[in-house]
Amino acid sequence: MSKKQKTIEELLEEALVPEEEQPYEVPENWVWSNAGALSETIRGVSYKKNQAEALKDVNNCLILRGGNIQDGTILNQDDNVYVSKELVKEEQKLQKGDVVIVSSTGSSKVIGKAASVSDEFVGESFGAFLTTIRPNKKINSSYFGLFYQTSNYRRLISNLAKGSNINNIKKEHLDNLPFPLPPLNEQKRIAEKVERLFAKIDEAKQLIEEAKETFELRRAAILDKAFRGELTKKWREQQNHLPSPEQLFNVIKEQRLAIVESKKELNEVQSMFENFNFKQYQNERNWLYLKANMFCYNINCGSTPTAHISENGEIPFLKVYNIVNNKIDFEYKPQFIPREVHEGKLKKSILYPNDVIMNIVGPPLKKVAIIPDQYSEWNINQAIVRFRPVESVLPKYIYYCLQYDETLKDIINETRGVVGQSNISVSQCRNLVMPIPSREEQEQIVERLDNLLEKENKALASISIYEKELEKLKQSILSKAFCGELGTNDPTEESAIELLKEVLQEKVK
Repeated sequence: MSKKQKTIEELLEEALVPEEEQPYEVPENWVWSNAGALSETIRGVSYKKNQAEALKDVNNCLILRGGNIQDGTILNQDDNVYVSKELVKEEQKLQKGDVVIVSSTGSSKVIGKAASVSDEFVGESFGAFLTTIRPNKKINSSYFGLFYQTSNYRRLISNLAKGSNINNIKKEHLDNLPFPLPPLNEQKRIAEKVERLFAKIDEAKQLIEEAKETFELRRAAILDKAFRGELTKKWREQQNHLPSPEQLFNVIKEQRLAIVESKKELNEVQSMFENFNFKQYQNERNWLYLKANMFCYNINCGSTPTAHISENGEIPFLKVYNIVNNKIDFEYKPQFIPREVHEGKLKKSILYPNDVIMNIVGPPLKKVAIIPDQYSEWNINQAIVRFRPVESVLPKYIYYCLQYDETLKDIINETRGVVGQSNISVSQCRNLVMPIPSREEQEQIVERLDNLLEKENKALASISIYEKELEKLKQSILSKAFCGELGTNDPTEESAIELLKEVLQEKVK
């Protein structure tokens, strides 16, 4: 027995959102409909690992994944995946104006991320962890897609998607979303006005990006002047009692040999000092150019004792994500290890306040930080190395020197690793050559860099505030757009309920 066809009245009753469930008030000629009445929900392509291909050809198509959706836009990625067109159903081929949504993920921040399909991705497809919503042809696809960029949508969908271990958006979640539907001409006007306003915001954001780039260039120029001796040139000319390069060399040698921990290390360090060429590694400023292991405790990385890592414990355990803007951020995903592991398996990578650390696995590389005194001891994983200089070399001088482009330039150019990853070895870190002036001049350099870079950082922070305000402005525009407050609504236009009836009529045929 066939299922009874629903009447237009029954479909309309199902589609309209009851007044008590409507999120907010909209103009009188708008209606609240559930999104499912206005669109078709399509699940993604399932495929086996051995069916995935890395290169595009005429017989396959791109399979979008969560990483392809960034900031409301679909982007190509270096690790794009392709599958045979035979695995893709006709309805799973993307059309312009489709909205692609991340519908299954372990991240609450990623769940519900959405982007509209542009011409570039028409005919491609999407994976099983994504869902596509295809608006009815009678609905303006630009207006429809903008709804899925609103904070109201993200808030609703995030609450609905919460699961025990993984966030999932079900078909009924998407179909039952309350959707503010204006008349068709108003949809077009809203989409056009939002596009114009967003274009102006994007221009402002581009100017901010250009300004940030100039900050980076200025910062690099300041560091360059510091480590070529220009910042302290006048100060140096006024000094009469600075140690000679030979005196500085001998003091550093004595301090370094006093802290060797093994015969192997002793032989390596002695060899470095014995083979040092004063003519080659000295300049007119009387600075020495020394390998890092000549003026630091033996440089080591840590490791990951997986079975012993916990969210609570005695010894804080640092990973690369804890280095933020060249400072330690231990508020984000803090992890700890037991003291017995710290003093046993990870003994060689124990950290103390004022030690300098740097990541050796990227991208990006050159993430550097000084260990704070928040804890008396710390430790690190294998993606980070420790620099602990001898008394004649200031930790903060090393901190700045590791951020100087020239210090790591040659090594970064020859880094090797898996595709998309850059690695620096511990051996390369030990052999990093850095300019070492007297301790007195190091103090002057650090003081000048502190002052100059603080001014730059304050200016950059001001710009970052404007950047955040622009993002808030976008959300404010979207909020007004879907409340009918952009000044584009014409109350004399026919009610959107007639448009909804036209859409539903197709289901009656």
